[in-house]
Amino acid sequence: MSVATTSAYLGQRRGAVPSRTRTHEETGGSRHDSANASAAGQFKIGESTINRLGYGAMRITGDGIWGPPPVVRRALATLRRLPELGVNFIDTADSYGPDVSEELIREALHPYDGLVIATKAGLTRPGPGQWEPNGHRTI
Repeated sequence: MSVATTSAYLGQRRGAVPSRTRTHEETGGSRHDSANASAAGQFKIGESTINRLGYGAMRITGDGIWGPPPVVRRALATLRRLPELGVNFIDTADSYGPDVSEELIREALHPYDGLVIATKAGLTRPGPGQWEPNGHRTI
């Protein structure tokens, strides 16, 4: 596709001012209507049906994936919204925070009815933005 064809296809002719994307509210939607993660497809793990669109909880923590988020209540509200959106798979790790991501998930979503929480281990966090592999097993 040529540049001219691409520009016309995108509706951005030379000299035209691109239109602003309207907000969800401006298009008549509400903040809490019919979005559902199952629309992205599904797969099974054992007897559990998992929606392909999951949630990666790495960024629910503070800067550098370290410590609590700046506004804990917003992080909890985000997590509590996931089941309403059909998100039933959450990826986390003990190194996110460290431990902060898993603790927030527990506070917001326990008991985990209908959810699959996948966690990982093997990284030690000596400070913000620092990741050190640690494959040692401790009991």
